[in-house]
Amino acid sequence: MPTKLIAQLSGFGGGSGVHRCISALAKVGLIARLKNAKYDGYRLTYGGLDYLSLNTYRKRNEVYSVGNQIGIGKESDIFVVADEKGAQRVLKIHRLGRISFRTVKANRDYLHNKSGGSWMYMSRLAALKEFAFMRALRENGFPVPEPIAQSRHTIVMSLIDAFPLRQIASVPNPPSLYAELISMILRLAQYGLIHGDFNEFNILIEEKTEQTSNESKPPQPGTSSPTASSNNVTLTPILIDFPQMISVDHTNAEMYFDRDVNCIKRFFQRRFHFTSNEPGPFFADARKLIGKDGAKRLDVAVEASGFSRKMAKELEAYMKEVGVDGDGEPGAKRGDENEEDEEEEEEEDGGESECKNSEGEDVEHNEDGAKSEKEDGRGRAQATSVKCSPSTGNAVCSAAGVISRVVVEDKT
Repeated sequence: MPTKLIAQLSGFGGGSGVHRCISALAKVGLIARLKNAKYDGYRLTYGGLDYLSLNTYRKRNEVYSVGNQIGIGKESDIFVVADEKGAQRVLKIHRLGRISFRTVKANRDYLHNKSGGSWMYMSRLAALKEFAFMRALRENGFPVPEPIAQSRHTIVMSLIDAFPLRQIASVPNPPSLYAELISMILRLAQYGLIHGDFNEFNILIEEKTEQTSNESKPPQPGTSSPTASSNNVTLTPILIDFPQMISVDHTNAEMYFDRDVNCIKRFFQRRFHFTSNEPGPFFADARKLIGKDGAKRLDVAVEASGFSRKMAKELEAYMKEVGVDGDGEPGAKRGDENEEDEEEEEEEDGGESECKNSEGEDVEHNEDGAKSEKEDGRGRAQATSVKCSPSTGNAVCSAAGVISRVVVEDKT
């Protein structure tokens, strides 16, 4: 955006005041100077968009403080946050465009041919889609985090004290857990949905321990308790990560459904040495379940709630073009970083999930579990006192928001 236009829209006038505000924002990385432009101007960075989102949460009393980062992926960052009462939550920040140099180039080529397309706009669509599906799933009894709030490219959800499935070396009853996960895939289809990235990286295992008391003989002198207790451990799978979720009516629905099923089959064979004797389930079987027992078509309901078919097609086209299937490679370059910094490509070898993307290529996941730890409650830390200051937040966000309205909000 040209500097003169920023001065006009911000209401600060054309004096030195607007230049001081712009300089302050640029120093902390909330905006960046445009390069190779025919005019003097600035653009909003992901850092600036983050600040605007946090300021919105502050005004709505949904986020009071920000704690440690507990996960980083190719397309998102995950932080622990807290409200004014200290209740801990999870903040997920979508960062579409933060990918390796080769894919960034393909991404840019794609976006240049799309009117109105941008990484920030796509990140906002991803957040809107994930929040809408998470809320619909939660309302219909699916084991997903509780969606609390959404602003621009970010989501606030409940903190789940659980381990990602990929970090679990053994379970007491693999056949039972396998059956529960396959049942979840079929239940999603019953409600008209296919997850699209149903694998060990997007499944959390919540462990609940219940104590049961067994009556015994009266205690002898010197003993303390008339009962003996035993622990009953229950493992509950929690499903996360929904930007790639599609309808059962999608053109490639069968391919995505089969991929979800095969991901679970291969993981259980490799990790738990368990192979089911039953074939399938197959997509033809899943289609017979659609709407069964009065199940609501959530794909239709989400579209009616505001996440339109046009938005879904835009996001899907972007994700297909740049090869995005959920989160992945940590440490990759951001889409809003300088072009000079992207000249060198860095590649790291790590563990892989044996799942395939829509093009039949391997979907890589770093062995350190950076993707899978994004909502790992075990990695949380007490939220710190890094806050959006009411005294300075409004003034700073006023100038930064001018750029944001042009970059993001005009895409609504």
